[in-house]
Amino acid sequence: MFEILTQRFSQIFKNLGGKGKLSEKDIDEALRQVRLALLEADVNFKVVKDFLSKVRVRALDASVLSHLTPVQQIVKIVNDELTNILGGVASQLTPGRQPVSAMMLVGLQGSGKTTTAAKIALYLKNSGQRPLLVAADTRRPAAVDQLVLLGRQLDIPVYSDNKEAATLALCRQALKVAEQMGAKWVVIDTQGRLHIDEEMMTELVQLKTEIKPSEILLVVDAMSGQDALNVAEEFHRKLGLTGLILTKMDGDARGGAVLSAKYFTGIPIKFIGTGEKPDALEVFHPDRLASRILGMGDVLTLIEKAEKVFADEQSRQAEKKLRTASFDLEDLLWQLRQFKKMGSLAQVAGLLPGFAGISPKLLQGDEEQRLRRFEAIILSMTPEERRNPDIINGSRRRRIARGSGTTPRDVNQLLSQYYQAKKLAKMAAKGKIPRGLFGL
Repeated sequence: MFEILTQRFSQIFKNLGGKGKLSEKDIDEALRQVRLALLEADVNFKVVKDFLSKVRVRALDASVLSHLTPVQQIVKIVNDELTNILGGVASQLTPGRQPVSAMMLVGLQGSGKTTTAAKIALYLKNSGQRPLLVAADTRRPAAVDQLVLLGRQLDIPVYSDNKEAATLALCRQALKVAEQMGAKWVVIDTQGRLHIDEEMMTELVQLKTEIKPSEILLVVDAMSGQDALNVAEEFHRKLGLTGLILTKMDGDARGGAVLSAKYFTGIPIKFIGTGEKPDALEVFHPDRLASRILGMGDVLTLIEKAEKVFADEQSRQAEKKLRTASFDLEDLLWQLRQFKKMGSLAQVAGLLPGFAGISPKLLQGDEEQRLRRFEAIILSMTPEERRNPDIINGSRRRRIARGSGTTPRDVNQLLSQYYQAKKLAKMAAKGKIPRGLFGL
């Protein structure tokens, strides 16, 4: 996701970096390019206008223009304002006052609502909060069967009643069952439609009045672009949404819906769906996503993913090495092998500082081949070269390339990405924008 924006921002900042000291004209031209990039990414025009206005005011501050590295200051300003546009801080789920908290998932058919209900339940389960899924989308019979199957696969209980046509009665009974079994959350997969209609909204309003949910989350397809904002506004007007879940983020290279949603609707984004697997659901962190968009990676999310996959001791070692940027090529090889367990190589690469600029198209389709090439290059090195890559000169590169069946250019590419990853990880740990980013 955000492939287009990441590439465009990288080029814009690289062009600024070649100018040394910046003038007002330089900044205005850069902001013109940013404007085009955001509009091409399908970001709402009002959002773009406000964003650029705030960035320009801060960028023209005398302290920025007189700074020894003004472009780094510009990058920081853009990062800050992107974070603000996205919502500022992460929005957490809010449990109700009752022993069992109810959560309504609403949305149109095709948005991924049923699958997302299972993902949310798995997230709650992994957080130590026992959930009960409720198959209340009785209008689409396949939805009930789908949720029951997902619940069985994830070992999460599902309440359904094919004989019960009334959604209100079904949900009332589900709450009683949840209390009896000691569940903390009831996750209700409500009925959807191909489009918003009065009958659907009336039923959802009645359901809200009856069960008094502490969370009403709209599941919306991020690939629907500006239409997603219109859908969100209509649902919010009728139901008073508490949050958004944007699905199919892995299929949207533009990302305009994400950048527009919070600003345009005022509704916080709570989760984003990043794939089809049950665990491909991320808590939405505005600051982390802004960092990803600017190509600076997302080390914190990477560590969280690693903790789910690695053993405790391995997790601690991986976190320490990532935070201190002390990993060598042997560590990189081990990490690449483990990353396969955390999702596609393209998804993980987007979290690595220095690797976010790689187009997912280069990683999709031949991920295994690319991983094997990297592995072959590292395995063709001596133990000393893996621990201390600085000693790898031209002759060693040629020897490594011959031994791995690759080219010196492939070896150079791996080493370049390795050094950039180390540098950016170290600077990110200190909360700084490093020199060398975007070619500066």
